[in-house]
Amino acid sequence: MTVTLTERAELRLRAFLQGTANPTDTKGIRVGVSDGGCSGYQYTLDIANEPKPDDVIEQQGRVKIYIDPQAAALINGVVVDFVEGLMDSGFKFSNPNATDTCGCGQSFQAGDCTPAAVPCS
Repeated sequence: MTVTLTERAELRLRAFLQGTANPTDTKGIRVGVSDGGCSGYQYTLDIANEPKPDDVIEQQGRVKIYIDPQAAALINGVVVDFVEGLMDSGFKFSNPNATDTCGCGQSFQAGDCTPAAVPCS
């Protein structure tokens, strides 16, 4: 299981985590997917005070990453970057499991990534 943060994404996420009330050693980010968007799934990225009992836990640099186990197969291998531009700034996801993506880059379709199926990627 791997979610990779680029250096820019890690720096931005560390700034968010340090700027929150009551920073703790367990505070991190939760990465997942939800149904929605124009392609079927949309990415979720939230600040989490601590992992949930069944989260997959990773760490990159000084950022703890908590991965929703229901989304793990869909986001295995994802690279999260932070881009800044005149018209668009924010986190961008590059997903090797996506079979199609929306023009906005915030939603995607994927093959069958259920535990009983052939793994994605």
